[in-house]
Amino acid sequence: MPAIVGAVQVISIGSSSVFNIGDIYKVMPLSNAKTFSGAGSFNTGDGLDVVNYNSTTNTYDNDSVDQGNYFNA
Repeated sequence: MPAIVGAVQVISIGSSSVFNIGDIYKVMPLSNAKTFSGAGSFNTGDGLDVVNYNSTTNTYDNDSVDQGNYFNA
């Protein structure tokens, strides 16, 4: 069934983002990334109380290749 979409305003979109409105068969991003972050890094909201006394982030990655997006053209 076709989608009916009204007015849409896009303020900004990242260079590796995917933006879709309506019916779609497949979404295939063309980039990937790995993010390392410490405890409590992505917390959002009002009145947060994050306690991290001795926190470290292990960024050692002994494999040479992670899951990629080889077949996305």
